[in-house]
Amino acid sequence: MQKRILGNKNGLEVSALGFGCMGLNFGYGHALTKEDGITLIRQAVDRGVTFFDTAEVYSPYTNEEMVGEALRPVRDQVVIATKFGFNIQDGKSAGLDSRPEQIRKVADASLKRLGVEAIDLFYQHRVDTKVPIEDVAGTVKELIQAGKVKHFGLSEPGAATVRRAHAVQPVTALQNEYSLWTRGPETNGILEACEELGIGLVPYSPLGKGFLTGAMGKDTKLPANDFRANLPRFTPEALEKNQALVDLLKGIAADKGATPAQIALGWLLAKKPWIVPIPGTTKLHRLEENLGAADVTLTSDDIQKIEQAAAAIQIEGERYTPALMATTGN
Repeated sequence: MQKRILGNKNGLEVSALGFGCMGLNFGYGHALTKEDGITLIRQAVDRGVTFFDTAEVYSPYTNEEMVGEALRPVRDQVVIATKFGFNIQDGKSAGLDSRPEQIRKVADASLKRLGVEAIDLFYQHRVDTKVPIEDVAGTVKELIQAGKVKHFGLSEPGAATVRRAHAVQPVTALQNEYSLWTRGPETNGILEACEELGIGLVPYSPLGKGFLTGAMGKDTKLPANDFRANLPRFTPEALEKNQALVDLLKGIAADKGATPAQIALGWLLAKKPWIVPIPGTTKLHRLEENLGAADVTLTSDDIQKIEQAAAAIQIEGERYTPALMATTGN
């Protein structure tokens, strides 16, 4: 597995593709048992993955516990990222909370759940507009000085927030949604900020929450406990209209002897050397398929053709509900 570096300041070396662990037991309507989740995480390690992403709010706390237990035998070989920023009450998120005392409390609790001495990468999960970002960055800086955290990250911030945070404590990575059907970072200043400040970008949902694999369509029935069932982009009408993007990927994949998912991931990998996608899955064959994207070679001509064709496709539906969109780009 190839390696990439996140962040210029004391850069964090990780595998070119990470593993997004959220879906193992949260969000997608199908949860693996703890034992099966641990097995899959360890299978990812065996295949060269060294970068694993979790958060306290994922199936609150249990995702972190699963990741921590799975990676304990190889702790010195892997990078574990987790996140703070929610107020969790009675096992559910009750809004944002990035007050300094909350950040410190979450850090201590995450250290215990993960069973580690330091959190490799600690992201603010969403920007809390009630707390100045300078206070957030300053608190994480203190945690770094105390040896509890190694690197600071932000998820779904606006570019101006990134610059303000980075001035207090260097930001190693941003975790924003980025894929061929969610290309906001190209126009909202995030890619420019990463380039200018030397920050890595960790695209989550790089396969469009499963859609870009080609495994979904207008007849796909999502269970009520699958969060995608409430997203505008996953209505039957939107799925049908957005099929054109999958058809494009299928055509390119056929020419390259690859799969649509591998082309979607390969496109991200080819964009910048400091981009590290974190696809998630609950299936070993999908894990292996995703990791195969690192072996797909896309030339600059290929990238140009993909982007020209994709630009002609009007994506139907917003990526989140209005309430969730309100928590991004702040």
